[in-house]
Amino acid sequence: MKGRKRISAEELDKKFDDGEDISEYLDYSKARHPNLEPKRVNCDFPAWMVNRMDQEAKRLGVARLAVLKAWVAEKASTKPVASPRY
Repeated sequence: MKGRKRISAEELDKKFDDGEDISEYLDYSKARHPNLEPKRVNCDFPAWMVNRMDQEAKRLGVARLAVLKAWVAEKASTKPVASPRY
């Protein structure tokens, strides 16, 4: 933490709880967002699905991957009715 001020955890908590700016005490260089790290997966889709993705991507003016990510994120964010048994 070169160049950063150091205070105790209790002091930091108090400043935060009081609504003070604590950014001078934080080191953002190693900050991470849990579960948001990219992870590569490979999927094979039937031609009709790829064609449908391409149609939607063209309509929206975005890449196919953007459409796929949006569709998967939308489905993943809804609460599942029942978990499948494999």
